[in-house]
Amino acid sequence: MRILLLNPNTSASVTALVADRVAEVAGEAATFVPVTARFGAAYIASRAALAIAGHAALDAFAEHAGGCDAVFIACFGDPGLLALREISPVPVVGMLEASCLAARRSAERYAIVTGGALWKPMLEEIVAGLRLGDGLAGIRTVERTGGEIARDPDGALRDLAEACRACVERDGAETVILGGAGLAGLAARLQPRVPVPVLCSVETTVRAALAAARTPHRRPEPVVTDTVNLGSALAARLAAPDAA
Repeated sequence: MRILLLNPNTSASVTALVADRVAEVAGEAATFVPVTARFGAAYIASRAALAIAGHAALDAFAEHAGGCDAVFIACFGDPGLLALREISPVPVVGMLEASCLAARRSAERYAIVTGGALWKPMLEEIVAGLRLGDGLAGIRTVERTGGEIARDPDGALRDLAEACRACVERDGAETVILGGAGLAGLAARLQPRVPVPVLCSVETTVRAALAAARTPHRRPEPVVTDTVNLGSALAARLAAPDAA
């Protein structure tokens, strides 16, 4: 089983960080194929960067999805999720969606903690758009962006722990999602400091991707047949999405 691990930002170091954590969680259950976007932001922290990342995700999918049984979008904002599902002949799993669904299965009220202040309103919009708001107690961010946390995880632990505890003590969360590709592996380090379960968004998405890859998927129909100046692979995929 092969799963495309698609990082829609341009930070190869974040791709490597997620790939390492994914390999530890998945073991021999699947081969994850890591791919980094060829254009866009080094780390997504604004609506503009998120919009560009959706295009970059489609572009990378068109280039690299052949022979894969599922797609794992390695960004907590799930850029391009619904568009990818529209053209993908295999299941597509996003970190935000998979984590929220996992949290709702384990608790009546859950919260999200991530890096970068601009992510709070963005995540509120995305959660609402995916109709995942039932049970969401709140979203809290720390000042450091996910990219900064990935570069100095030790320096971010105190702020992340405080944000997680605030979700429990002030918002009434019974589970906290630690969201973000750059935060991969930190949930286990935070767990002793937080009185409720802390879910790693990368780990929950690995499990969701493995399950999705075993599920039959529908054959997509062409969605765009007349395009200008797109990458050749993406233009071809839009016109014939079920092509090998």
